[in-house]
Amino acid sequence: MLTSNCISEVEESLELVYSGTDYFSRLEEIIQNSKYEIHLQFYVFKNDSAGKKILEELKKAAARHVKIYILLDGFGSFTFPKEEIHHLIQLGIHFRFFSPFFSANSFYIGRRLHHKLVVCDARLTLIGGINISENYLGTTTKAPWLDYSIQINDSNIAKTLQLLCRDLFFKKRQLFRKKIKSVFLTQEDTAINIIQNDWLKRKNEIYKAYINAFTNAEKEIIVVGSYFFPGRKLKNALKKAAKNKVKVKLILSGISDIPLSRRATYHIYSSLLKNNIELYEWNKTVLHGKAAVVDGCWTTIGSFNLNNLSSYGSLEINAEIKSNSFSHTYVSHLNKIIAQCDPITAATLKKRNNISFYTRNWLSYWTARIILSIVTYFPYKRFKNFY
Repeated sequence: MLTSNCISEVEESLELVYSGTDYFSRLEEIIQNSKYEIHLQFYVFKNDSAGKKILEELKKAAARHVKIYILLDGFGSFTFPKEEIHHLIQLGIHFRFFSPFFSANSFYIGRRLHHKLVVCDARLTLIGGINISENYLGTTTKAPWLDYSIQINDSNIAKTLQLLCRDLFFKKRQLFRKKIKSVFLTQEDTAINIIQNDWLKRKNEIYKAYINAFTNAEKEIIVVGSYFFPGRKLKNALKKAAKNKVKVKLILSGISDIPLSRRATYHIYSSLLKNNIELYEWNKTVLHGKAAVVDGCWTTIGSFNLNNLSSYGSLEINAEIKSNSFSHTYVSHLNKIIAQCDPITAATLKKRNNISFYTRNWLSYWTARIILSIVTYFPYKRFKNFY
């Protein structure tokens, strides 16, 4: 068991961060206190009210001669205005798109920079599923999307991630292929690993971590699954755990920004329920979180979705946390979320399941499968030499 001193040390080094003002106020403060170098890597960075606040703080930091590197995905952030990019570069901020359209890399549409990562002064890291957008901050009339990040106040991890960010920004291909070693160990039973997925570069660490955790689960699995559309191995690992008397709870999105994904997930509800997997729909806002807790001791939070796009296409990064204390805190929070969800049972599903509902879901399921194959596996064989 953790002693009280150990718990204090863990909580100071590792903090769960919620979407909304919690995340954005932290990010603003991090930028305001930056002294030397800050890296931001995001799939989506919108130039809305949330994005403008962050950009203003970055411009102030640049005026203090802080080195700033912004790497955004060429698809997720394609609306980022050219005038703003030009202004940022004039201020000395380094800016680049990952795999922009009409480049050799754009042939592999599914290989996107899906990171949501901030590294400041090689001492502090924010890593999770939260993008820079009003959707994640919320407004006076709309609550923020449900999502999470982790703040890690540890120089060993931050130094390693800073090097990774540099390598990726400057396209040092051989360097950013390397695995990030387990560099953070506070106590005997508390460790944090930074794990990555980039199938093209033979990095399947997040995918393997999920499979391993599900396979070895003994008591309980809780998954927060936006765009939940797992491949065969992940789905079978969950079903096998449930058959082994592990309580499996899936928190899924009742409201989605991608209706096709939502309907494709509906199609597998029956199969999941038949295997005694508990389903809960979050219907208050869009659910965008990507996380899991297993047996109250293993947690992962990051950018990785349980679908083939994350498994075989995008660049993903997660924190893997082995800590009874942290997992207990997160499970308590997730149980509160479950209490606000709509439970899905065979009875409630039967009420929805008319011919029209079934047909739309069936078509969405197979359309999603075809699209994922087109944007992930097939381009891998043809265009891998461009990467």
